[in-house]
Amino acid sequence: MPYLTDPIGDFLTRMRNAQAARKTECLVPWSRIKEEICTLLVKEGWLAQSETLGEVPHQEIRLVFVQGKPPMELKRVSKPGRRAYVKIAELKPVLNGFGMAILTTSAGIMTDREAQVRKLGGELLCTIA
Repeated sequence: MPYLTDPIGDFLTRMRNAQAARKTECLVPWSRIKEEICTLLVKEGWLAQSETLGEVPHQEIRLVFVQGKPPMELKRVSKPGRRAYVKIAELKPVLNGFGMAILTTSAGIMTDREAQVRKLGGELLCTIA
C-alpha cells in the first residue's frame, strides 16, 4: 500500500465512494484514530456497525452503513497542510444541530456536542451531515 499523507481524508473518501456506489459496507485500513471515529459514528447512529478484521500488521475496519438513510455528507476540515483548531466559543452547530463535527481534544476524540458539554476545544477533524 502506498504511503498516505492524509489517512483520515482517505478514510472519509472511501466511505463517500462506497455510499455513492450504493454499497452496504466498505473496508478501510485500520488505525486507532479511525477505529475511535467509527465507534463514535456507530454510537451516534450514522453507521450500523463497525468491526476490526485481520491480524495485527494487516488489520482492516469493516463499516456497515445504515439502510434507508441518505448518504452521509462527509467533509474533511483539518488537513495536513492546514490544521483547523477551534476554541469552544468558535464551535458552531453543523446543519443547525442535525449534523455533527468530530474533534480530537486533550480528552480524546469526541463530537462537537460532547466537547461543548465538557468545555473543550481542539482540532476539528471533519463534519458529517
